[in-house]
Parts: sequence; C-alpha cells; structure tokens
Amino acid sequence: MAAKEKLVVWLEEVRNSDIPIVGGKGASLGEMINAEFPVPRGFVVTAQAFRKFLDDTGITEKLFKGLEVDVDDQKSLKKAEESSKKLVKENKMPKEIESAIRDYYKTLCKREGEEIYVAARSSATAEDLPDASFAGQQETYLNVRGEEDLVKAVQNCWASLYGARAIYYRVKQNFPHEHVNIAVVVQKMVDADTAGVMFTSHPTTGEKLEIIEAAWGLGEAVVSGAVSPDNYIVSNTDKVKKKIATKQIMIIRDKKTRKTKQIDVPEDKKNAQVLTDDEIVRLSKLGRLVEEHYGKPQDIEWAIKGGEIYLLQSRPITTIQKREAKGEKTSGDIILEGLGASPGIASGKVKIVTSMSELDKVLEGDILVTKMTTPDMVPAMKRSIAIVTDEGGLTCHAAIVSRELGTPAIVGTKEATKVLKDGMVITVDGEMGNVYEGAIKKAEAKAPAEEAAVRPMALSKPITATEVKVNVSIPEAAERAKQTMADGVGLLRIEHMILGLNTHPQVYIKSGRSDEYINELVTGIRTVADAFYPKPVWVRTLDAPTDEFRAMKGGESEPYEHNPMLGMRGIRRDLRDIDHFKLEMAAFRKLYEMGYDNIGIMLPLVQHPVELRRAKELMVECGIDIENVDVGIMVEIPASALIIDEFIKEGIDFVSFGTNDLTQYTLAVDRNNELVADLYNELHPAVLKLIEYVIGECNKAGVKTSICGQAGSRPDVARRLVAMGITSISANIDAVESVREMVARTEHTLILEAARKK
Repeated sequence: MAAKEKLVVWLEEVRNSDIPIVGGKGASLGEMINAEFPVPRGFVVTAQAFRKFLDDTGITEKLFKGLEVDVDDQKSLKKAEESSKKLVKENKMPKEIESAIRDYYKTLCKREGEEIYVAARSSATAEDLPDASFAGQQETYLNVRGEEDLVKAVQNCWASLYGARAIYYRVKQNFPHEHVNIAVVVQKMVDADTAGVMFTSHPTTGEKLEIIEAAWGLGEAVVSGAVSPDNYIVSNTDKVKKKIATKQIMIIRDKKTRKTKQIDVPEDKKNAQVLTDDEIVRLSKLGRLVEEHYGKPQDIEWAIKGGEIYLLQSRPITTIQKREAKGEKTSGDIILEGLGASPGIASGKVKIVTSMSELDKVLEGDILVTKMTTPDMVPAMKRSIAIVTDEGGLTCHAAIVSRELGTPAIVGTKEATKVLKDGMVITVDGEMGNVYEGAIKKAEAKAPAEEAAVRPMALSKPITATEVKVNVSIPEAAERAKQTMADGVGLLRIEHMILGLNTHPQVYIKSGRSDEYINELVTGIRTVADAFYPKPVWVRTLDAPTDEFRAMKGGESEPYEHNPMLGMRGIRRDLRDIDHFKLEMAAFRKLYEMGYDNIGIMLPLVQHPVELRRAKELMVECGIDIENVDVGIMVEIPASALIIDEFIKEGIDFVSFGTNDLTQYTLAVDRNNELVADLYNELHPAVLKLIEYVIGECNKAGVKTSICGQAGSRPDVARRLVAMGITSISANIDAVESVREMVARTEHTLILEAARKK
C-alpha cells in the first residue's frame, strides 16, 4: 500500500501484506481483486482511522483503563462491554474521517451508477500479531444505504471491538487491548439468487476435492446453519457427487425495510437443485485457482446473481487435523485409528515389539507395532514397511524418523499393541491415520507415496536471501534430504547415531573401544556432510535424556530422574562426562582433517556463557581450531535468549532456535501431557518476543540465526521469521518445499513494501 497513514483506501490498493492496516478480511479481499478474481468492489476504513478516532477524541486512556477487569467475572465483563461501547459510540467521529468515508461512498456509487447497498464488515487485526484470528467477534452491518447510515455503521463496527466475547478472547490469548485495532470493509452488497460456502479441500481430512454447499437467497442461511443446504462434491476430474437437500427457509433482503428477513422457500424450489451443473463446475474451478494463489486450502464464501459468480471472502481452512479414510480411497474394516504421522499406504504382517530383545523378529516388509519407538529401534524401523505406535504425536521420534525414511506411520493409537496380534495382516494408511484388517489393493502404492513426500524440483527452485535448510535425524535419510535442494542442514542430531548403537558410550570407553565409537560417529556425520558438501551441515552434540540411555546395553547405572527433559542432558551432561565429550570432538577433528570444512558444531541446552566457554576450552584441548570452525549454540531456554548478548561476547558464529523446548520452558507446558497440551503454543507472544529479541541482537553482531524446532516446518511461522530478519530456516524433509515457497513470497512482499514506501 502506498501510504500507511491513509484513513480510507480502495480494496484494489490493498495486498495480503497489509493486514496491520486493513485486517485479515480486507487484505484477503484486496489480494483477490488484484489477482482478478470476481470480488465485489469497495473500500476499507483503515485501522489508522480508528486509531485517529481514539486519539482525537481523547478517550484512549479511559477506554483501556475500563477494560482492566476480571474477565471470568461475568458482571465485571458485561460492565466493561457496556461502558466501552458507549464511549466509542457516543463520541463524535472526527470530521476528517467522516468526510473521507462519505467521499469514498459517493465515488463507489458513481462507479456503480446508483446509490448502492453496502455491507460494513469489521476486520480486526493485532499490530504485533498479524495472524491473530478475531473472526466472528465483531459486527457486520448489511444492507446499509446512504452516507449517514454508513458513518453510523462504521462507528458501530468500531464499538464491536469491545464486545464481551472479544474482550474475553484477547485477555485469555494474552493480546494487549491497546495493540488490537479494527478496520472496516465497505463492500457492495450482492443481492444473491443463490449463495453458500466452498471448501477447496475436505475441511477435516484435507482430501483434495471441492465441497460446495448452496442454498437459495443470501449466504447467511448457510453460514449460520439455519438451512440444510445442497451439498456438491467435485473431484479432480470435475465429476460431481450431489446431495440435494430439502430447503425449508431462505434469507432475502426486504426492499421496503432494507433489512434481511427469513421466508419460506417456495414449494417448487424446496427440493430443487440450487446450482446448475455448469455453475458447480465454474465454482469449483474458481476455488482451485484461489487455493493455488494462496498456496493452501481455502474456505470461501460466494454468491451468484443473474448467473454471475462473486467471491465474498476467502480464509485458510484451519480444521484439517484428524483425518478419516473415505470409502473411495480405501476399503475394508477399520480396526484401529490414530494420528497420521507419515503418508503412504502399506500392507504387511504385524510384529509387536515390547522390548529391545524383540527387535530381530521384525523382518523386511513387516509392520512394526510398539508402544513408542526409540532411537535404538531405527534398524528395525528401516526394515519395516510401516509403523504403528500406541503413543506419540506429530513430533515424536516415530513420526520424525518415519517421514525421513518415507515409511507410512500412525502414532497415538492408544491400543495398537492390544488390538493387533503378532502375524496378523493389516493395512496402514499413514495419511488418514487408519489401520484396516487384511491387505488392501491400494496398499501397493507405497513407492508413489514415498515419491510424493519429497518432490525434487527438476529444473530450479526459488532463490531466496533467507536460506532454507533441512533437518536430518539419521544418516540414512541424507539422500532423501538432498533431493529437497536445501541450502544445507540446519540440524543433524548426533544422539540418534549414538542411541542407535544400543551400547552405552561408557562401555566403549571402559573396554578400550573408543576408536570404534569415534569411527561410528565419523561414518554417520560424513554420510550427511558428503551429501551436502560444500553446503553447511550443523551437527548438534549429544542431547539425549537419561531414560533413553538407561535402555541401552551398559546403561543400568544411569540415574533415575523425575523429569529427564529438565535434567542431565545436552551440554550439561557432556561437561560432566568430559571423556565422552572428548570422543565427540575427536570425531569432529577427524572429519576436519578429512577436509569436511562444511561442518559446524552446535551445543544444545546451553543456559550460561560459562558452559560455552568451558566447551570451547575442551574443543581446543582436543585439537579443534575454533577460529576456523563454526561454533554455535541452541537457543531453547529463556535464559539463553535473555542474555544472548553475553553469549555473543563470549564468541559464537550462529544460534539455532529449538522452539519445541523454548515453548515448553517459557510456558511451563509439557506438550506430551494431554491434560495441558492444548496450552502449548509456539506462537505465544512471549515465545515470539524471545525469538525476535535474539534475532535483533545477533543481526547487530553479525551472528547467523536459524531455527530447527518443529515450528520451522510451518510456513506461517516461516513468514514471521523472515520478517524478523532470521538468516536461515531449517525444516523437516517433507516441509522444505512449502517453507521455501513461503520464504520467497515473504521476501518479495517485503521488497514491494519498501518500494511502495519510497
């Protein structure tokens, strides 16, 4: 947008990057207009106009003071709503804003050739959290006609920012009231003959098809659930599956009162098909184009008037979580359900593993079934055609390793080891999260599923200033990781190599087999360094909790810790078990002597510069030339983020955010504890502030910044990180392509914004 200080802007001036100015709704509509989708024209009263209203009327301090209430006390909350709304509604709108609204409305009417009906829709936004969702919390005013009524509608939209539900939501989500603004979208009303919603993918399973729901009259009937609409499912080949509903009511605009009203559907239309076959296909094709434009499945509101299709709103689908297989995809009896963790379909014999001693019974082509996998199960996981676990989520060991191996996997079934029996034949659908009894023909498609998981770009990839790297858990995944054309490896986990040996490091040390141990590390790291040379490969030193070591041969002396994740792991373990740290450094030195100058050393769970200093001293003792080797730290504890300046003074070349731990330690939430897992939020303002602060300090000092936690595999998080100025983003193998596309799009947006400012 040319000028952020504008009070009113045309929708065609707006882009998707203008959320802080026009809100999510306004930005989406402007983006679609500029992409030449059929969107009714209009304008936006910006968030800056709202701010000017607060400042010019002098109500800011009183308004926000009145919102300081206990939102769990219904009386206090209601009182805050009433006083706040009254304050906004009863103060006169500044003349400058009112005149601008009137002028734009008059111009819009001239464009349309008559005084038109418009909708005034609230479009809230957060200054520091542009992705915050305030959907449905503010008011929309339909069928507004005339300058006077429009000015009132805008002011009423402003007041709706302080409804009880909106106040409650902001407090519970830790959004400061003073950081949340509101824009108002003013758009020509479509007096629809038919209207409804369309999903460009299945809203629950994510299956690729268009689902259209349609009813007679205005779309309110469908959106509100007041009517059972027709349902049309359109496949990729434009084959339409129809379910014609009985439509009892419809909502129309009353020409006399100018209000919407509910009426009975005429008898001849109650059981009639709402959309023609041609309209269904045209709508579905439009939906595909919108999804292609945004790069993610969309929830679209639409209307048809006189045969013309209009798109009224589009937002990302946020409900694709638990997936259920449909009959057209696979057939058979579902005997178990869980979380689809790694895509693909495979059939085979069940082999239940309850202890490490049973790993050998898993043969090539078997399905490994266990309570949860551990790093020392990797050899058996590589032999398996599919994996099913009782426990775990999308970031557990089984999920991460399975995705890297391209093996279908289902986690978190709760009862796989009880329901399934050794030797029985089952089919695992790792995308939908379902286990079927017997072998299903579709299961033979494992190879294409593997290919689809990582789609190497044959010709080129977007060139980005922000590097897009890849996370690698096991050396065996190096080739698949290389296919992503990543800019290097932002995280190579050394503990998976160590735990995969199934022999405690101390056994090697005490039995005089240290060289054997060092060679195992060299071989594993070298496999990845070779695949990516000369691109950087950052190798994280040992970061495994004591309970994982205890299960290894010779691990009986490992201490029992109440919470191993907060105990003897990361650099704190290596600085106490110096003999082992020296073996790791011996492996690095050997790799450097072999010419692998692309390897960086990353220290995990560092919480004080003293730990970094001691680790570097040991590196020097072991013959590591730290002046010519990249040495960095993980930032996964609030302490290391808050005193990052001291780490910089101590001397580091890079930092990498471990967002999984950083989020848990900042919020005091165990993401694997189902009682509180819903509170785990990597986008919590406190977590984002820590990340942004570290990036800022590192950029000043010329220290590289990256992210290797699960959040780095989310395109929406990648967009924020690029805007913050991060140096690189390291994503899981299956997420590199989508993250790279988001990075490229965000960089282009930032460049355009800078150019427009000039």
